[in-house]
Formats: sequence, C-alpha cells, structure tokens
Amino acid sequence: MMRNKAVASVAVALAASLAAGCGSTTDTGGGGSGDGKGNGGGKVGVGLPLLTSPFWQSYNDYVPRKAKELGVDALPTVNSNSDPTQQITDINNLLNQNVKGLVVAPLDSAAIVAGLNQAERKGVPVVAVDVAPEKGRVAMVVRADNHAYGEKACKHIGDKVGSGKVVQIMGDLASVNGRDRSEAFRACMKRDYPGVKVLEIPAEWKADKAASGLDTVLNGNPDLKGIYMQAGGVYLAPTLQALKSKGKLVKAGDSKHIVVVSNDGIPQEFDAIRKGEIDATVSQPADAYAQYGLFYIKAAMAGKTFQPGRTDHGSEIVKLPSGLLEDQLPAPLVTKENVDDASLWGNTVK
Repeated sequence: MMRNKAVASVAVALAASLAAGCGSTTDTGGGGSGDGKGNGGGKVGVGLPLLTSPFWQSYNDYVPRKAKELGVDALPTVNSNSDPTQQITDINNLLNQNVKGLVVAPLDSAAIVAGLNQAERKGVPVVAVDVAPEKGRVAMVVRADNHAYGEKACKHIGDKVGSGKVVQIMGDLASVNGRDRSEAFRACMKRDYPGVKVLEIPAEWKADKAASGLDTVLNGNPDLKGIYMQAGGVYLAPTLQALKSKGKLVKAGDSKHIVVVSNDGIPQEFDAIRKGEIDATVSQPADAYAQYGLFYIKAAMAGKTFQPGRTDHGSEIVKLPSGLLEDQLPAPLVTKENVDDASLWGNTVK
C-alpha cells in the first residue's frame, strides 16, 4: 500500500518537477497556465463526501497535514454530507471563493459532472479522489483499483468457505466504486467458486440499510458462511451487532465462524481482526489519497500533465475507458498475519 512515508521527499520531487518541467517518469511537463505564473499558486478547495465514516474522518485529518507538507494553500474542507446535490453546491461555493484548484471525492459518478463542467468553464483544474467521474475533465483520478478490492475479498472468503451462501453488503451503485466492487466479487465467485451462492444487500453506503438488510438475510439464511462488507467505515458496527444479536459472532477458528472481509483499513477493523471477529480488510489508503490528491492538484495548477505508466511512488497511472487518467494506489489485504504492520495507515492514527 502507500505507506505513511517521508512526504518531504515527495514535496522535493514535486518542486523539482515544477522547476524542470519533467520530474517523475509520468510527468510530461505539458502546457497550461495554472495561476498564470506556472508555479501552482493559489488557494485549493477540498470537498468531502461525508464525515460519518471513520475512513473519511481520517482522510479529513490528513488533508491539512499533507497540505502543509506539500506547500499547498488549502481552504478548510467542506462536507457534502452524503448529498450529491449539496456536493455541486459546495463546488460552486468554492469556485465563487476564487479557488485555483479543487480536490473532490465524488458521491455520484454521474452527478459530479455538473460540478466538473462548472470548474472547467472557470478554468479551474480538478482532481477526483476515491471515485472516478463518468465523464467531464479532471487532471487526475487518485484511487485504488476497486475491482481488485472485490477480487481480494472473493478469494479470501471463497478459499475459506469453499461452498455455501455468502452475502455482499454493497455500496451505492450510483458510484463506480460500488459497481466495481460488486461486479468483481460476483464475477470472481462465479468463475472460481461455483459452489458458492452470492446474496446481495444494496446498502448505499448507509449503516441503517446494511443493518436491516443483514438482519433479513440472517433470518432467511441461518447457514450463511461469509460476508463481504464494501465499506467497513459504515458497515462494520451494524454487521457485528447483527451477528451478535443472532448469536453468530463467533471467533475465527471456530467451525461456526462466519468469514467476514471488509474494505477501508480503519483502526476499528484492525481491532476486529485482532479479536477474531472479522478475517480481513482491504486497506484503502486514506493518507495517500490526501497526499496525492494535493500533489496532483498542485501540479495541475502549474500546468503539468501526466501519461500512463509506473510512477515514482509505487503505483501505476492507467487510462480509463472515459479517457481520464487514474493513479491506482496500492491497497493491500490485511489479515491477522500483517495487521500489526506499523506502516499501515490504520496503525498510525489515534
């Protein structure tokens, strides 16, 4: 994964890139006006999708720290509170404050296009974090491979259960993240574990929907063998409570244990792994999302562009079907074997 490593070296590399017009192996030194001086100056607005998840709370905490380390003049973050319409309003409000760059985490891959179009009309570059828009212009999408999330969860659960019923508690299918994780998990199970039947709960990143949906599934399927939670930040607590209320919160290693794999990499998931309540999580790099969201917006404001290929920070930039570029940051599977790894961001936050 992207480790919580020396950000100072990143700042130096970016400074060199901006000065020399080349820098990392992926920087083309392309055209653009930035702030009119070519130095990436000006205020940056950062939009959050929500703050009810420990993952986004951690990301929010990282933003001012990474901004200071990278020399980015970031305004206080704004929270759209899970409302795609409010997110567009937030973008417009930031544009009216004459920001020179925007870093946003789209709630809805289609709805965000209206905000991107507004930014483009004002000549303000945008970096998308965590979710790729369906269309529109962004300088970079900073994200991990969400298909890999679903694949990793599928293989970990499939190898342990072999056959029987499992359920995936899905994210919002209006988001490419929800779609990618769901499709990958479903396809992997069908391909590699034909004896496994996949049940599904469309929970829309909402804890109450996850709780009610899982309660219904457990009532109708007392023989359930596995659970894939697509967002531990919002689904962990209701999942553990539902299992406990049904007398099914049995520790790993017991024959009655229900295998649970999550996504996010928050400290609460790590604690649950240590207790044997869940088996694994995919560590989505909140620290690197903040770091490289700000890294790329500073570069974009200075008129820099990038090309597909390996980066100098352990990831790969790929070209999406939409034509947008995405820096796919590593996101490792965390199990009891590596849960105490000090370099995991979930072990570095209080």
